Amino acid sequence: MVTEATGQCLCGAVRITVSHPPQEVNACHCGMCRRWTGVALVTLDVPEANIRIEGRNAVRSYVSSDWAERCFCGQCGSSLWYRLTAPAAPRDYYLAAGLMDDLSGMSLANEIYTDHRPGAFAFAGPAKQITEAEFLAMLPPPAQEE
Repeated sequence: MVTEATGQCLCGAVRITVSHPPQEVNACHCGMCRRWTGVALVTLDVPEANIRIEGRNAVRSYVSSDWAERCFCGQCGSSLWYRLTAPAAPRDYYLAAGLMDDLSGMSLANEIYTDHRPGAFAFAGPAKQITEAEFLAMLPPPAQEE
């Protein structure tokens, strides 16, 4: 089993090392992910404790909703990761799979926003299909204002 995986953005300004990398990827078909990547966002879900990032000074972020941000390389524009920002949300990195040097052996686990997937897109394999409503119902509730 692979204990470490590496990757980088297009220009190499941001380098990623993942310890105990997952063997599954997930795909999101929401409109924002399609606009951000040109297709679907395919990610490796990596706990914060399992990722090392070099070149953080090149990382830029865009607050894309009340509950999430998208990060990209400020030099080459490569999509880097998506993160939930709600206080009760997990601190995982949804790392753009295309950054990784080697994706061999990966399988597709989940597709979200399947009710927004364009008809021309089809992924191989028996992945769990999750609609927009089902995904939004899984998010932690927003913080209560006092």
